[in-house]
Amino acid sequence: MFNKLFGYWSKDIGIDLGTANTLVYVRGKGITINEPSIVAVNQKTGKILAIGKEAKIMVGRTPGYIVVTRPLANGVVSDFEVTEQMLKYFIDRVHQESFTLLPRPRVVIGIPSGVTEVEKRAVEDATYNAGAREVFLMEEPMASAVGARLPVHEAVANVIVDIGGGTTEVAVISMGGVIASRSLRIAGDKLNEDIIRHLREERNLLIGEATAENLKITIGSAYPADEESEGRVKGRDLVSGLPKEITVTSEEIREAMARSVKIIVTAVKNTIEETPPELTADLINRYIFLSGGGALLKGLDKLIAHETKLFVKIVDDPLTAVARGCGFVLENIDQLKSVLVATQKEEYI
Repeated sequence: MFNKLFGYWSKDIGIDLGTANTLVYVRGKGITINEPSIVAVNQKTGKILAIGKEAKIMVGRTPGYIVVTRPLANGVVSDFEVTEQMLKYFIDRVHQESFTLLPRPRVVIGIPSGVTEVEKRAVEDATYNAGAREVFLMEEPMASAVGARLPVHEAVANVIVDIGGGTTEVAVISMGGVIASRSLRIAGDKLNEDIIRHLREERNLLIGEATAENLKITIGSAYPADEESEGRVKGRDLVSGLPKEITVTSEEIREAMARSVKIIVTAVKNTIEETPPELTADLINRYIFLSGGGALLKGLDKLIAHETKLFVKIVDDPLTAVARGCGFVLENIDQLKSVLVATQKEEYI
């Protein structure tokens, strides 16, 4: 009786709980929230000051007692209480328009495929504590494939490479299940770290994460282009301690990221090598699909195509693929339950 009432008043949602960004899909509406997974906390009082975009503005601009942090690291919960508060904030925002006093939605939430049982339960418990009445977990590569509308239930090989902020997920999917997979904790954030380290060690320039991210997006690449580009970057001179501006080239940024990019490409090749021969044969005439923010790194599709000798394609709107996949399953939960991961409640039944 109570579940029916909660179901009537609550809006069921799909969540892409990413290391860098959290996207929320509302049943019947689509994606309504796309905000950074960042929280600002006052350590003196323990009070949360801002979440999402408002917190991101504070990065590097707050006094010592205000800590701006990401409650998720490498795709998993690193700070349980802050993650719970962030989820509650997003769930409450979804229900503000309907004036629901006690939102208790059903939630489909994406998780990395390589998480441990403890990490899986941390996400589930945080979501329940944030106000969900039912929680369904879905592996991110499966969510990306469903979001890209790949024929995951057919007996053909669907290769998806989802490159987020904290993790890279590579999976071969067929008949509604994962045939072979890899989960790497090398993704967009690691590429930013590579750029920061390179400029610090080779150019004596200290820059922040936001600056590195901007360099990666504007002039970064994984494969040589016909015309190389360059850009200006500002930071602190490690010799004089004063502000400094230098010129960097796309070739220099590509070299800085080369080792991490190579690990991602190797993971794709190794996953394909583990695939049964019958499915591997399918790949001759099919694409490797790229999703996630990392799919937008210039030339990455060309590099993977060059190394695997296969066709590579970036899915439409790669940044929202996981959220759209969670949402599609939410809209068709009875027909698509087979693609979900077993949860605590189901395990104990």
